[in-house]
Amino acid sequence: MTRLAAAKPLYAIPDAKAALELLKPITWFPPMWAFGCGVASAQGVAHAQWGVVALGALLCGPLVCGTSQAVNDWFDRHVDAINEPGRPIPSGRVPGRWGLYIAVGWTLLSLLVASLLSRYCLLATIFGLLLAWIYSAPPLRLKRNGWFGNAAVAICYEGLPWLTGLQLVTGAAPNGRVWLIAGLYSAGAHGIMTLNDFKSIAGDLRFGLGSLPARLGAPRAARVACWFMAVPQVGVIALLTAWGQVRTGAVIAVLLLLQLLLMRRLLRDPRAYAPWYNGTGVTLYVLGMLVSAFALRTLGSV
Repeated sequence: MTRLAAAKPLYAIPDAKAALELLKPITWFPPMWAFGCGVASAQGVAHAQWGVVALGALLCGPLVCGTSQAVNDWFDRHVDAINEPGRPIPSGRVPGRWGLYIAVGWTLLSLLVASLLSRYCLLATIFGLLLAWIYSAPPLRLKRNGWFGNAAVAICYEGLPWLTGLQLVTGAAPNGRVWLIAGLYSAGAHGIMTLNDFKSIAGDLRFGLGSLPARLGAPRAARVACWFMAVPQVGVIALLTAWGQVRTGAVIAVLLLLQLLLMRRLLRDPRAYAPWYNGTGVTLYVLGMLVSAFALRTLGSV
């Protein structure tokens, strides 16, 4: 059995590179993209607001998402010792309890930055951070159940940043159309989260984590993920078409068709092709999000 690396002295401090790796910069893109979609769906963003937009993007990505990654790595350090022993904590590059200290410090910094933006942004940040902690930390540890855990992450990665970005630049509550589209893309992100779990099946089984690949087996979990990603996009196409955005609906339909073609390869060997699909099919998925955002801008989003 793989063991956690021997602890360094308590006074040891992680270097900046290891601390940055703990925050997983590659994971910051989805919430920042969703935040950008929220801004894109707003009408008439003033030049003076771009500083606020930049701070909001910083909050969604490096801060709140970075916090969630640090929290997850701390409470998953024994699982990572099997799945990813090179990660900063099990490898010993982030020694002692520094993983926890970074998670707490980044939580407080996120709240501070959110408080500088707006009351709604602060409330959304509190909600997102709460989900981040209960996803990974006992006693709730939502990630023990892939259905609930993936839902929590999907909300934080897609719907919440989208609504926050729109509200931040308009100062008004998003209308029902925005809630529907952001909600559907959040539901689809449940499938994307499932794809991320294929790499950790061994450790999940060893420690009783019920990710969908561990719970259902890789072939069945891949089919579930594909349904989760595809069906909400059908809903988006139907809604946009009903609202008179026929051309936009057609563009998203083409993007979905291309995803379905790529899914055929994914289903042949989900464990091998999940990273490949993340770079191809998921890219088409998020392009559809942006196309939908511009359609909402035309329709009016508040």
